[in-house]
This record gives sequence, C-alpha cells and structure tokens, in this order.
Amino acid sequence: SPAANRLITHKMCPFAQKAWICLECAKVPYELVEISLYGAGGKPEWFTKLNPRGTVPVFVCNGGSMVFPDSDLILDEVERGQAHVGGIVKLLSEDPVLQKKVKAWRKAVNDMLPVGKRAVLSGATAPLQKLLVDMERQVVGPYLTGDQLTTADCHAFPFLWRINEEFGLEQCSNLS
Repeated sequence: SPAANRLITHKMCPFAQKAWICLECAKVPYELVEISLYGAGGKPEWFTKLNPRGTVPVFVCNGGSMVFPDSDLILDEVERGQAHVGGIVKLLSEDPVLQKKVKAWRKAVNDMLPVGKRAVLSGATAPLQKLLVDMERQVVGPYLTGDQLTTADCHAFPFLWRINEEFGLEQCSNLS
C-alpha cells in the first residue's frame, strides 16, 4: 500500500527543498519520491495527473485523498499543523505577532527571488546586495523571527544558500 504521505520532488529544486526541509523540521512522516524533470525520462504521466502544471514539489496526504501541488501550500499545511499532515514538531507559534513576522519573511523571500534571478543572469548584484542587507537587519536570531524555528527559516534557507554559493553572503553583509 502507498505511504500515507508522499513528497514528490526533484532534490535540486529550491522550491522542493524548502518543502522537504519543512517536512523534516516538523518531523512529518512521508515517503520521498524523486522524479526526473527533463529529458527522455522526464515527468511521468501519473505525476502530471497530480499536478497538470508539472512543477515540483507535490505533497500527497492521506494516501492520495489530498494533494498540495505547490511549496507554499505545503508550508501552509505544515504550519497549520493539520492532522492529515501528521507533523510532530510545531513550526508556528500561537503568538499573532510572530505569525505576522513569519508571513512577512516568507513574502520578503518570495519578493527577493526575481531580484536574485536578475543578479544571476546579469551579474549586476547591487540591488540584490541592498535587499539582503535590508533583510539581514530584520533577523531576530538565532532564527529569522527569534528563538523558534518556523516555516520562514525553511522557506528562506535554500534560496539564501544558493545566493551564498553564487555570490557569497559575506560581501553583502560588509555593505551594512
């Protein structure tokens, strides 16, 4: 019988990575199913039936009765601690102020993505550096919003890791 929860993904996709990190941090039981995204062995037909857009990740719950075809939707479900997800560790505080900070961080990372993409494609990093300095000023620590790991951290990590690999975050923090 299929696992109650499955994360269908490609391990190199940063959107998939943020969902994967979130599931691991929340200790959600799931089976990881990796698919090819391109080429002759590309996306299988059963996958495109689950997600006609063909994007990863897709999180399948309750043995297939619930399908979440987007990394932000997956983080939302884990964050809400829905029973069908089955997480053990809660990734969202009851504190409404912290909830707003988590939402703001997730939006800030999503807003940063086109700026980061332009920096990678053009080599012009000044706008990205300024944005990262502004974001760094918002870090409460040790996690983005304070003492508790949240979906904001899961959301940000794969993208900040890539920026660091591409440009080095140290050069950005030296500008502040």
